[in-house]
Amino acid sequence: MFFSKALISALSMALVATAAPTASEAQSVNVEARGELVARTTGTFTWYNTGLGACGKTSNDGQLVVALNHALFDPKTPGGNPNKNTLCGKKIRVHYQDKAVEVTVVDRCPGCSGSGDLDLSPAAFEKLAPLSRGVIHGGWDWL
Repeated sequence: MFFSKALISALSMALVATAAPTASEAQSVNVEARGELVARTTGTFTWYNTGLGACGKTSNDGQLVVALNHALFDPKTPGGNPNKNTLCGKKIRVHYQDKAVEVTVVDRCPGCSGSGDLDLSPAAFEKLAPLSRGVIHGGWDWL
C-alpha cells in the first residue's frame, strides 16, 4: 500500500514537472505577444521650442509632446513622408528620478544622437526638471 502511494506521488510529480513550461518559454511567449514596443529605453532628454513638427501637426510649448531621435523615427517613415510616420501620435511615458510624464510623438529630433534620446516640449521637460537644467538622463517606454 505504501509503495503504491509513493509510486503514484512520484509519477504525479514527474508528470507535473515535464508539463510545466520553463521560464524561458514563458518569457518568449510574453515578449512575442507584446511585440517590438516593449522594453524601457534609456537616453538623454533635452527640450525644444515646438511648432510645426515632422508629423505634420503644429504644437505649442504648453503641450506634452516629444520629438523622437532620428534613428528611431526615420525607419518608420513610409515613402520618405514623415507626415505618415507610423510612430506619430504614439504615447510614451518618460521617467526621470521619481517623476514621470506622458507625451505624444509629434516630431523628429535631428540633433538627438543616441538611439534613446528624446527632445521634449518645455511643458513636458518641466514636469521632470527645471528648464535651466537643459539636459537630463532617464528612461522611457511606449504606452
